[in-house]
Amino acid sequence: MTEIKRYDLEYSQLDSDRMRINVGPQHPSTHGVLRLEVEVDGEIVTEVVPHLGYLHRSFEKHCEKMTFPQIIPYIDRMDYISAMNNEWPYVMALEKMLDVKVPEKVEFIRVIVAELNRLANHQIAVATFGMDAGAFTPFLYYFRDRESIIWILERLSGARLLYNYFRVGGMAADIYPGFKEDCLEVVKKVRKTNEEIMDLLIHNNIFIKRTANVGVLTPEVAINFACSGPVLRGSGVKFDLRKDEPYSVYDRFDFDVPVGVGEVGVVGDCWNRNMVRMKEMEQSCRIIEQALEMMPEEGDVTGGVPRRIKPPKGEMYIRTENPKGELGFYLVTNGTDKPERLKARGPSFVNLSVIPEISKGYMFADLILILGSIDIVLGEVDR
Repeated sequence: MTEIKRYDLEYSQLDSDRMRINVGPQHPSTHGVLRLEVEVDGEIVTEVVPHLGYLHRSFEKHCEKMTFPQIIPYIDRMDYISAMNNEWPYVMALEKMLDVKVPEKVEFIRVIVAELNRLANHQIAVATFGMDAGAFTPFLYYFRDRESIIWILERLSGARLLYNYFRVGGMAADIYPGFKEDCLEVVKKVRKTNEEIMDLLIHNNIFIKRTANVGVLTPEVAINFACSGPVLRGSGVKFDLRKDEPYSVYDRFDFDVPVGVGEVGVVGDCWNRNMVRMKEMEQSCRIIEQALEMMPEEGDVTGGVPRRIKPPKGEMYIRTENPKGELGFYLVTNGTDKPERLKARGPSFVNLSVIPEISKGYMFADLILILGSIDIVLGEVDR
């Protein structure tokens, strides 16, 4: 096994004084308006303190002033890279409280658009991580293919990024003619480009030397910090809500849950977290193909949407497998058309909390890669 590139701070031979450096909040490597207060001993990181709140928009408090349907567009703005996935647990919570039966065709459409959005998310995650490591070409490849996905989602919803497509009991609109063919073409493109990226980036010797054995997150630490998604699975923990707590029609599909296996470096390092995302894209392609094959031709996707949404007094927590991890909404209702309380459990916020733990003892340059491997979006961190 290759030795982990971590330095024992207690026995550091450096005589230089420790100093504190601000990284961000306006810095491309922080992937948004995040400020990292970093203490270094020479070039070795001794402490990292993330400072949040630069993008805070009071989303949760704002929701208390809006009706339930009005909230959906604002949920898109949390993880604006995976807006389709954001809307899903929220409408599921209301459907369960209202005891609304969702048409089967709607369930399949939801799965397809969510997996398309997962592909788009992982493409950005791997592409921007490559840029953090000094590789620019994969970014161009992935953004070229991502445009095909965005084009499909735009034809469905009318928007390129913030879709407002899910509705309680249905969808905003039915699929368009040629939708299935477009999705299959995207799957074909994704698989071809992923083969190129595997050779160009993931198995590139320089990339491996920069990312293997860096930012090692052990399974025990990942679980203790409540990490989820590729961050957790990159540490070898096989947990995916689509498999372990199936929702919608995910129990009908045949797909695998990739985990870090230490193929290069050790389980839980930066390389393994990115490799998990690469493998998850193939599983999303498999799910899309099966869903397109099984989706009913007929079915009204808008007829089941209630005209007025007024759930009974109570509370509900629903969670789903967002591309970045477990996204959950805790909803408290008081019998009116507005929530009394809406609490979002964002995976980016939770996963970010592990940064101080897995950054100590590595080089300052490695800190940039460690942060990039977590795949955060600040709209979800600050909410």
